[in-house]
Amino acid sequence: MTALTTTAEEPRTAPGRPVYRVTGRRVLASEWAKLWSLRSTWITLGLGLLFLVAFGLISAARYKSGINSGHMDRDFGDATAVSLSLFGVNFAQLALGVLGVLVTAGEYSTGMIRSTLAAVPRRLPVLWSKAAVFGLVALAVGTLGGFVAFLIGSGIVAGTPAAMDLSHTGVLRSLLGAGLYLGLVGVIGTALGALLRSVAGGISVLVAALMLIPGLVTLLPSSWQDGISPYLPSNAGEAVFALSHDSTTLSPGAGLLVFLCWTALALGGAAYRLVRTDV
Repeated sequence: MTALTTTAEEPRTAPGRPVYRVTGRRVLASEWAKLWSLRSTWITLGLGLLFLVAFGLISAARYKSGINSGHMDRDFGDATAVSLSLFGVNFAQLALGVLGVLVTAGEYSTGMIRSTLAAVPRRLPVLWSKAAVFGLVALAVGTLGGFVAFLIGSGIVAGTPAAMDLSHTGVLRSLLGAGLYLGLVGVIGTALGALLRSVAGGISVLVAALMLIPGLVTLLPSSWQDGISPYLPSNAGEAVFALSHDSTTLSPGAGLLVFLCWTALALGGAAYRLVRTDV
């Protein structure tokens, strides 16, 4: 009689798959890669840099022309090399702010935000990473553009009452302040895109806050203007890079503090909606 023996087969195990952990560094790297993979990033950043430098140089050239011709425009009566070079900040802020809106609201409009939040379920790291990455990029572009515009513009106005160089008091602070202001505008745009989840809505609110509301406030009685105008986002931000200030404007430190409060308010609203609502 043949004895049958059974042997237990060892269970087959599938080859182990690598375990991926969601870390802050990886979320930042992901947002960095997504930012530079878009053609709109390169175009809009290029426009922002172009606006900042080109309008600054045009302003300096116009001032020099007025000096040479003897017919100085009243708007340039107390101009300095810094104020002339940073004339393009008002135009650059629109380009950088709009791109900030596109960074977040663009993913909602295409539906790609579902994949992003599926990979990072905790959600808030996505918002912080988007704001940090684009804020630093906008800061770098704004600072670079401000220094380029000043270095070339100061050469244009050399020998005029507006002439200044980097050694003058407050010049470095103003140029760095302009870059910081544009970086924070980019963060606010990112927050508005996440809060409203609409490209058109985010851009509309951004333009209204930075340009339309300050104009409407000028229609109010003077006593109201003095109490409201300095604390508006654009006016508080302008105080950050203004070379001098008077009794109707905030000091650079106070302006930065107020603008940081506006930035925190926008980020807080975006964070609340991101956590409390579904995609």
